Amino acid sequence: NGAILRIHVMRPTWHFVLPDDIRWMLELTASRVKLRQDASDRKLGLDDALIARSNTAIARSLEGRNYLTRNELKTILADVGIPTDVRRLAHILMRAELDGLICSGPRRGKQFTYALLDERVRETRMLDREEALAELALRYFTSHGPAQEKDFSWWSGVAIKDARSALEKIRPGLDHATFDDRTYWFPPKQDDSIPDPPLALLLPIYDEYTLAYKDRSDISQARDIERMIVRGNEMTAVIVLGGKVAGTWRKSTLRDLVEIRLNPFREPDGDEAEALELEVVRYGRFVGKEAVVVD
Repeated sequence: NGAILRIHVMRPTWHFVLPDDIRWMLELTASRVKLRQDASDRKLGLDDALIARSNTAIARSLEGRNYLTRNELKTILADVGIPTDVRRLAHILMRAELDGLICSGPRRGKQFTYALLDERVRETRMLDREEALAELALRYFTSHGPAQEKDFSWWSGVAIKDARSALEKIRPGLDHATFDDRTYWFPPKQDDSIPDPPLALLLPIYDEYTLAYKDRSDISQARDIERMIVRGNEMTAVIVLGGKVAGTWRKSTLRDLVEIRLNPFREPDGDEAEALELEVVRYGRFVGKEAVVVD
């Protein structure tokens, strides 16, 4: 129903965004995402003239709330002489999102569609650049803290000097602590007690716990996350034991069953193994199927 939208913003990947935030977040971060994508776009033959043509064709095809799937837009582009493969189409649609032209439309069965942003979202608030930086920083540190200045820069895609400026504006409302010459910022302590974290977790791909920080040394032994990223496995679902990344996992969904394959980096101890078993059962309840561990 458009209460939550999916769009490329902050970094060259999709994020879920509230409609009221979508335009000021695009205004703040889209230019840097485009800059990061520029070399790849050139290799794909996507110059400004072609993007103008593709944006025009996309806009005309979606006008009047005519929500279309990715494959349907691929056909539209081919009809105006813009051939695409999977990667080229992805970059063209990403650019249309970054230009504030399109966003996610309603689902059509299991398929995602695209909509014109101006038809999907009518009026939204706008913030000036300094307000937008401060707002984004406040949201990050109050939801992801303890975190460092460079973590916010990585997560938001803004330059480190802008991250520093934003933090300076909101620091009166935050607490901070320094460990090993690293300063962490976090919201003031609340009266509500914080429950103990689970001993074991099975986190999905792109989980904020592993991807929302530039410095991941506090949550990984021997920089395991960095090694996975170097190997191209940044999207890997991870096992977390005692707050530390301790392995990877994957699932196979069958008719009435979900098979879970665990790949721990080390042998879990007795308590950890029991907690992992309970986490597998919990995952099964979440997806509505029996979940079992297989070799």
